[in-house]
Amino acid sequence: MNRYEHSTPLLHFCLFFFLLCPLVFSQLPSNQRTTMINILSEALINNTDLSWDVTTDPCSWNGVTCSPGNLSITEISLSGFSLSSSDFLPLLCQIDSLVSLDLSNNSLASIPDGFITDCGKIGGLQLLTISRNRLDGPLPTFHGFVGLQFLDLSFNSLSGNISLQLEGLVALKSLNLSVNLFNGLIPTNLGKAMALEQLQLSKNSFQGGIPDQIIDYQNLTLVDFSANHLSGPVPDRIGDLSKLEVLILSANVFSGKIPETLSSIKSLSRFAAYQNKFEGTIPSGLTRFLKNLDLTYNKLTGSIPSDMLAPSNLQTVDLSYNLLTGPVPPNISPSMVRLRLGSNSLNGTIPSTFGTLEKLMYLELENNSLTGSVPPELGSCRNLMLLNLAGNKLNGALPGQLGGLSQLQVMKLQSNKLVGEIPVEIIQLQKLLTLNISWNSLNGSIPSTISSLQSLTYLHLQNNNLSGPIAPTIVNMDSLLELQLGGNQLSGKIPSMPVKLQIALNLSTNLLVGPIPKRLLQLTALEVLDLSNNSLSGEIPTGLTQMASLTKLLLSNNQLSGIIPKSNSWLTFDANGNKDLINTTTSNSTSPKSAKKRKSVTVASVIGFAVGMGIGLAISNNFYKILCSLHKKLCNHGRD
Repeated sequence: MNRYEHSTPLLHFCLFFFLLCPLVFSQLPSNQRTTMINILSEALINNTDLSWDVTTDPCSWNGVTCSPGNLSITEISLSGFSLSSSDFLPLLCQIDSLVSLDLSNNSLASIPDGFITDCGKIGGLQLLTISRNRLDGPLPTFHGFVGLQFLDLSFNSLSGNISLQLEGLVALKSLNLSVNLFNGLIPTNLGKAMALEQLQLSKNSFQGGIPDQIIDYQNLTLVDFSANHLSGPVPDRIGDLSKLEVLILSANVFSGKIPETLSSIKSLSRFAAYQNKFEGTIPSGLTRFLKNLDLTYNKLTGSIPSDMLAPSNLQTVDLSYNLLTGPVPPNISPSMVRLRLGSNSLNGTIPSTFGTLEKLMYLELENNSLTGSVPPELGSCRNLMLLNLAGNKLNGALPGQLGGLSQLQVMKLQSNKLVGEIPVEIIQLQKLLTLNISWNSLNGSIPSTISSLQSLTYLHLQNNNLSGPIAPTIVNMDSLLELQLGGNQLSGKIPSMPVKLQIALNLSTNLLVGPIPKRLLQLTALEVLDLSNNSLSGEIPTGLTQMASLTKLLLSNNQLSGIIPKSNSWLTFDANGNKDLINTTTSNSTSPKSAKKRKSVTVASVIGFAVGMGIGLAISNNFYKILCSLHKKLCNHGRD
């Protein structure tokens, strides 16, 4: 039984009472009260998210806003109420005092023609959002809507070309059609009054270039054309948009050079054009007024302009994955928060001036050709959270001053030419999550105090010249998910390991001895275990090859003995190079039981053959004597 059936008489009474005996505190016109009750009774009565009560003033209803004194309804927000039927939408248009209508975050599949016709007559309607629904088909033509300033239809499945559907929106200031299926050229008829300030068309399938007509919208402050199929050069006239604050052209196929005219827009604070095919040099002065710049994944060449990183307003710069050469400019904005220059061909040394950047949180210079040592001055970047200098040609020892980076969470220094010991000051990095100093020439032992880094999740020290035993205190690193110590000269026995290890435990290519600890069976979430190329002895612990989460087990080139246990079908298992291991699973080998049985059969056959021969010889000898007694001449002849 429908749970509303019992309440129907009460609801009818309440509706009758509310219509005939309006509450004294409500000043709403009767037609608006009637409309709101009709919307509730005819369309939304079963929606439990609304919590609308017909015995109260609609101005007190959830999502309803009225003018001062409750003289009229000005805003209705039905966002996130799980609405799926669009039939009630024309009823909303009977509230002729509406200024804002929000229908976002529902499951509406269409916009009825009656809604467009009736709501288009509301001269005061300024905001309409139907974003994050299930609208599909072509964009409707908006007739009327003379006061509409904000239209948001983003995150739907609307499709087709856009030509004149929005031309009549004479007051339109903000248009958001992002994340739909629109195609064709970028629309240029976006309100006859040319009042448009914000244009967001990202994540569609628009093609072609940026039309010159767009630049005629001189009030534009935000343009987002990202994630389309736009191509060709960016018009030099884009510098005429003197009010532009944000320009996003990322994830397209734009080519040619970055327009120098962008540097003349004083209001421009963010320019993002990553993942395109821009080429040539970066124009001088591009960052003169910028706060944020992202040009990653392009084909930019030449050196970074010497003054490019210096403007005082500049906060983030991302030039990674280009073809840039030359040094890192030493003059850097004191406001810099994030600097990414990785995966280029930069050379020279890392400027010591980084030590003055108190606001710097992310420094990424990986995969270049930087030389020299790691500047000790970096230890003064008190707010640094990520330091990535991997894949360069840095040499010298790690400065102990890096221990002053109290906020550091990620340190990546792998694939350089660093020498010396791991500085003990590293234990001061109590917020460190990732430490990767692999593929260098570090020597000495692993500091036993490294286990005090209780937040450490990934520890990569493989392929260095580290020696000595693995400290037993490593078991106390409760957050560790991956431990890479392979390719060193570590000695001694394998200690107990942190039980939360999950991704990998790599101790390969060291000088470890002794048995494989049965305690490794406690690592129930471990996926990869590599103990190859050591001097481990004894048997493979029972159950090691049956661990449920283990996908790769490498035990090759040790001194293991005994029988190789049966392994799971999904396990990549390698135990080659252990001469005393017995493999009972291959077709060419024999099990002890079958070998014993075969040996017994063979011995029995030999004994049987010998007995048979003995009996035969005895019979033959007696028979020979009988013949000799009968035929002496024959016997004598046989002896000759």
